[in-house]
Amino acid sequence: MAEYYYSKIHPKKFALWLGLGSIIMMFAGLTSAYIVRQAAGDWVFYKIPEVFTYSTIVIVLSSLMMILSIRAAKQGNKSLHRLGLLGTILFGFVFTLLQFRGWDQLTEIGVRLTGNPSGSFLYLISGIHLAHLLGGILVLLIVFIKSLIKKDPVKEILETSNPDRFLGLELASTYWHFVGVLWIYLFCFFYYNTI
Repeated sequence: MAEYYYSKIHPKKFALWLGLGSIIMMFAGLTSAYIVRQAAGDWVFYKIPEVFTYSTIVIVLSSLMMILSIRAAKQGNKSLHRLGLLGTILFGFVFTLLQFRGWDQLTEIGVRLTGNPSGSFLYLISGIHLAHLLGGILVLLIVFIKSLIKKDPVKEILETSNPDRFLGLELASTYWHFVGVLWIYLFCFFYYNTI
């Protein structure tokens, strides 16, 4: 007779955490390279545009909307769940627009992607972060569309005993909070290393 061992963590959650670990290592490497290159000389210091502060506030608000969405889903409040998801997605788009505005402001003060390494690093690191955030928005859009699809009431009653019924939402939420915390780290890093 075969023995079965049950892990305390779902395999998909474990895979997500492994992926997040690799993203952490990538950004740790990039910010370390930033510091090492800064010490090499010919580094241009500049003040980070204020719009990046606003984007940080927006990403925090988006995480709060995600928390609202998860709580509403677990309480069975579909309309509040959808509203929270929609708010999270909209704040994600606002964050994206603010990032582009911040890059425009950097260009206006002479900090360009192809100029001094100080600017190149900022564009590269914040651009890679934005790519990860856009991936999160795509996943949230899929979750939102699925939340709009009406289910068969009988099937929905049967699913209430399924412990994995919120798994997709929880995975999306974990990833979204992660990219939010990652941006806060990057913002603080840039803020204290550009002036």
